[in-house]
Amino acid sequence: PPAVPPPPGPPARGSLSLHRAYLRSPLGLLRLGQLALGAAFWVTVAAHKYEGAAHFALFAAVLVWLLTLALFGLSLLGRWELLPWLGSRWLLTNLVHDLALGVGLYAAATGIMGHKAGQRSYCNLPGYSQHCLYGAYLSASVCGGITACLYLFSGLYCLSRRCRDQRDII
Repeated sequence: PPAVPPPPGPPARGSLSLHRAYLRSPLGLLRLGQLALGAAFWVTVAAHKYEGAAHFALFAAVLVWLLTLALFGLSLLGRWELLPWLGSRWLLTNLVHDLALGVGLYAAATGIMGHKAGQRSYCNLPGYSQHCLYGAYLSASVCGGITACLYLFSGLYCLSRRCRDQRDII
């Protein structure tokens, strides 16, 4: 099949310029929320003692957060055409990232942290004198759940644009 040209970026005004329309779009705002809550998730997990499956939860959160940061940066600068194969399919790239990686991995990480919070629920009793990780695990689980919902919303936004035969992310 013939190569499809990448969707147009913002007009070039020198070396680098911000794609302000992206920043004000629903996808740009959702990305900011994903980055903020994703960072809250993995910082909460990393700042406390963790073991077992929490290692996977932390890995998944950091991986998705870094990929989201890369997508956000390329979209904000309008430089997605720098990626050889993905640049011409930027809307599809965002869609797959959000629904497969974002929702899938954050849902798994949220489940893991929720399970770990349930295992530690005994330590939030009054008079318990040992260090309690229940609050940290519960906070991470809530942040992860909200982040998974934000990825679902952005994935549905990209899907609706794709179903209307639009090729750009805004």
